[in-house]
Amino acid sequence: MTVAAAIRQLVVDGLVETRSGRGTFVAARPEATSAPPPDLSWQTVALGPRRFGEEEMQALLALPPSGAIPLSGGYLDPDLQPADALGAALARAARQPASWQRGPVEGREDLRAWFARETRADGGIRATADSGPRAIADDGLRATADSGPRAIADDGLRTIADGGLRPEDMVICPGGQAALSSALRALTEPGDTLLVESPTYLGALATAHAAGLRVVPVPADRDGVLPDQLAAAFARTGARLFYCQPLYANPTGATLAAARRPAVLAALRDAGAFLIEDDYARDLTIDGDAPHPLAATDPDGHVIYLRSLTKSAAPGLRVAALGARGPAGARLRAARLLDDFFVSGPLQQATVEFVTSPAWPRHRRRLATELRTRRNALLAALHRHLPALVPPAIPSGGLHLWAPLPDGTDDVAVATAAAAAGVVVFPGRPWHAAEPPAPYLRLTYAAAPPAAMDEAVRRLSTVLPPTSL
Repeated sequence: MTVAAAIRQLVVDGLVETRSGRGTFVAARPEATSAPPPDLSWQTVALGPRRFGEEEMQALLALPPSGAIPLSGGYLDPDLQPADALGAALARAARQPASWQRGPVEGREDLRAWFARETRADGGIRATADSGPRAIADDGLRATADSGPRAIADDGLRTIADGGLRPEDMVICPGGQAALSSALRALTEPGDTLLVESPTYLGALATAHAAGLRVVPVPADRDGVLPDQLAAAFARTGARLFYCQPLYANPTGATLAAARRPAVLAALRDAGAFLIEDDYARDLTIDGDAPHPLAATDPDGHVIYLRSLTKSAAPGLRVAALGARGPAGARLRAARLLDDFFVSGPLQQATVEFVTSPAWPRHRRRLATELRTRRNALLAALHRHLPALVPPAIPSGGLHLWAPLPDGTDDVAVATAAAAAGVVVFPGRPWHAAEPPAPYLRLTYAAAPPAAMDEAVRRLSTVLPPTSL
């Protein structure tokens, strides 16, 4: 078996070749020539300048070097991923011939229905004062005696009978980044303006620049985007699209406050604009309950809903959904068709089996516990070694801490020196669409075990100036 495996590898490497009925032979080698290497310098002129964000995205997705402790990255530590449940579901799906056939280009109906239920204020269950929780009907409408609007007391927004999205509003995509790219290209033209929170997700900035958009930042704080500044930005720029992560925003961890949600939706209505709600962290809640999506209280179709499972399950689960009402939804579905026809059938079937099985709520409960342990371990290490870097607001979910550095610190230089010291962190500068107001580091607590946090922060402390200690 060892010899057979070695021969297979040699065949793959092109060093030997097998001939049926004759044996295995050394492969013919091309004769060495003294010709000079090809000149590819012409490509520099043909390609033009490098696009914004490409180097930063490559650095963000790079695997940590051997021996380094990762406090950076956007995915769960393999120990936190439900690999066994996903593998079993995919194995079952792969054995079913129907899963390999062409399905609906917009995705499986049962998977789209699951994503649609997730856009509602209570994930498909409504509470009524007189009868307690009541399951939502098949068509997504609540059956009540009055069938009228019902107020939600926690944020002053109304969830009406047709709140949230329907299965026919959704389209399945191969991951959140692909969904975001399709949405930006479908809803804008090169030269249009995109409003973003400041700071915001690096991948959104890179995708917007690749689409030829003008990116304008809107100030945000620990309670999310500032509604008056958003309304002013719409009026000043004439923009018709705003990208936002209302829940545990990457990189800051901020959640849009309940008191601001009506004002944000009002700014969209007044401007006749769309909001891309990137709900990437819906399953990464650590403390308390997550507020419902903005899409749950948007009957008029201003919110474009994006939900991915990659962050909360495994990097290889490249499954996400885009949802929108009316002509915007039709345009998004057409854009996805042009991009890649449809998402792999076995992957869709495995996904819907996983998220509708008891394994999914078990995974979410375990994930909340483990992320809380890791977040608290990182905070304890910061208090011990670098108290000046403890964030003023601790996020109640997500994967990251947004750690302030002393004024005048070069965050990029700190990240470079930290990598040399054996701990990988990410500078705050690339997360801003304009000049950053202060230096920060984004510290991820989901990629390293709790026992490694103290050593990681100790290594980081060796490369920071004394004023940070």
